[in-house]
Amino acid sequence: MSEFVSKNLAVNEKGHLTIAGLDTVDLAKEYGTPLYVMDEDLIREHCRSFRESMEKYYDGAGLVCYASKAFSCKAMYRIAKEEGIGIDVVSAGELYTATCVDFPMDKVCYHGNNKTEFELRMAIEHKVGRIIVDNIYELELLNKLAAEVGVKARIMYRIKPGVDAHTHDFVKTGQIDSKFGFALETGEAFDAIKKALSLENIEFVGVHCHIGSQIFDIAPFVEAANVMMGLIKQVKTELNHEITELNLGGGFGIKYTETDTPVPYADYMDKVSETVKALCKERGLKLPFILIEPGRSIVAPAGITLYTVGGIKEIPNIRTYVSVDGGLGDNPRYALYKSEYDFVVANKADKAKDSVVTVAGRCCESGDLLGEGVKLQTAEVGDTLAVLATGAYNYSMSSNYNRVPKPPVLMISKGEVKVAVKRETLEDIVRNDM
Repeated sequence: MSEFVSKNLAVNEKGHLTIAGLDTVDLAKEYGTPLYVMDEDLIREHCRSFRESMEKYYDGAGLVCYASKAFSCKAMYRIAKEEGIGIDVVSAGELYTATCVDFPMDKVCYHGNNKTEFELRMAIEHKVGRIIVDNIYELELLNKLAAEVGVKARIMYRIKPGVDAHTHDFVKTGQIDSKFGFALETGEAFDAIKKALSLENIEFVGVHCHIGSQIFDIAPFVEAANVMMGLIKQVKTELNHEITELNLGGGFGIKYTETDTPVPYADYMDKVSETVKALCKERGLKLPFILIEPGRSIVAPAGITLYTVGGIKEIPNIRTYVSVDGGLGDNPRYALYKSEYDFVVANKADKAKDSVVTVAGRCCESGDLLGEGVKLQTAEVGDTLAVLATGAYNYSMSSNYNRVPKPPVLMISKGEVKVAVKRETLEDIVRNDM
């Protein structure tokens, strides 16, 4: 059969799909389905790869911050902490989870377009390293809260660089018509920087941009760096202030299907660093401290989801539905974005994909589908179905729709299995009911 989308997947002598050397059919039998399975060793390898590229291309003058909205739990924050990288968080829940493992707060970036007063207080009290401010209302509130505590809040601004990321409209965030950040074209960003520099309880340290997600081209990243360096030069020239930090965001594409052609991450780092260094030299600027925020590219290839096949419904001359015991409650991305995945009948992984089906979820919802026009080995009731590259935006976007409990998360390291997140019970579903 063809090569898998992730290098940690293979087929064993039984013809079963394996992840990190372990039989997925055995895992499904032992832990039940639906089941998230993550390869911890591959996650760590990706963390180190980004960290090493930062050391290589920026002489270590930078920080890799894992974008934890992709997959957040205590185990993931422990990995990031042990691998010496930072994190970005977008909620009190993510920040609280990080505090539970004593994550170093100076390596935390706090994002969000509408942070609440509670969240901003929490960020200040925990001495978060960088608060990424999204609007003037937030800036003024943060200045007030910092004054009450008697500290200066270290902030960066999220800037819309106006760069087309060539991706799905729902995940393009760098253009002027976006709910995120300050616009450059209108002068909004420059005016906001001027205001931040005037406030007594604000320490303005840098600017941030993020142009989108699942991007396969290097050119948009290079152009975004060019635009941001232009802003840094303008601020130095007109306000006599040298911006010391530049956060270039994330959005690096990964291989979900055979048609995806991601660029090696080091190539992004190489080309963008060349641009930043050349512009600093040309414009008489100091090289800023560089931050990047990979999320999907660290965890997505490391994860799979396992299901058990239930009812199979063939509608002649229309389609065949293969139903599984999960669905949009554990992976809403197809319902939201029509996101494509590669599917494998795990107990028939050595067989050819000889059918085309629609994989349907169990929820009472017509749109609860995991994929249409899916090439698959002939599926039968009781088979184990694997969906590949689900390590990002599956567990983190899961819900209890239809009051279905969320699946557990397994972490595999050096052949050993650990439960990172327990399977929810029916009692968990009613825990907060009154």
